[in-house]
Amino acid sequence: MNNFVLDPDQLFLISGPCVIEEESIMMETAEKLKSISERLDLPIIYKSSFMKDNRSSVDYYIGPGLEEGLKLLEKVKSEFGFPILSDVHFPSQVKAAGEVLDIIQIPAYLCMQTTLVVEAAKTGKTINLKHGQFISPKNMAKPIAKIESTGNKNILLTERGYAFGYNDLIVDPRSFFDLAQTGYPVIFDITHSIRKYGIPSSDPAGGLREYLPTLARAGVAAGVDGLFIEAHPNPPKALCDAASQLHIDDLEEFVKPLIELHLIEKKYR
Repeated sequence: MNNFVLDPDQLFLISGPCVIEEESIMMETAEKLKSISERLDLPIIYKSSFMKDNRSSVDYYIGPGLEEGLKLLEKVKSEFGFPILSDVHFPSQVKAAGEVLDIIQIPAYLCMQTTLVVEAAKTGKTINLKHGQFISPKNMAKPIAKIESTGNKNILLTERGYAFGYNDLIVDPRSFFDLAQTGYPVIFDITHSIRKYGIPSSDPAGGLREYLPTLARAGVAAGVDGLFIEAHPNPPKALCDAASQLHIDDLEEFVKPLIELHLIEKKYR
């Protein structure tokens, strides 16, 4: 995984603003994540999307785009030393993304898109395959096999809940078990699992933050290897997922008990 080496016994974190915004926000977040990583001895992967192609309206911010976004991510990587993760939406984005990213993410909506998944896998980079809201965890074996067909077995699997068609996501803990049977590390995307579909992310009702501690503890107790928690210096003003991102200043205290719980869970594996 390039400069990020996964320790199976150590919880790790994927964090950063949902979408790349102005440079000052990106760098402030990175600086605070670096401090958290050092104080807690917590491996952190910096995540932000250069493009979010699944926004519910053409009027919503989708990010700066491939070229500008990758430049900012490369700057974060150079100045802070984080492994970098972002998502690709089209096969044409993969080559350029692979030159900067340490981990290429396949969005949940696109996890079954063969051309995209295979093109990303061919880079040899670690692939973070997000579990589609529309398929069972056991069926994730199919996109996994597409990645493996290229000889790439650097795979992470991320759970983010199921859509039931009523603007809500439900997290089924059985998914953590089923995904773990693949033999690949399992990550729990907590902040995306509280989104309310159909409600603008700028509306406070667009996310259910009150469930974050409960869901996080459930996932760690169930044995996940890593956590995905988007964080922002001013979530209400965030340009995407404003109702679900965690305030960066709250992240350290939020994560502390999860690290302790992970240490306890390891003893009973």
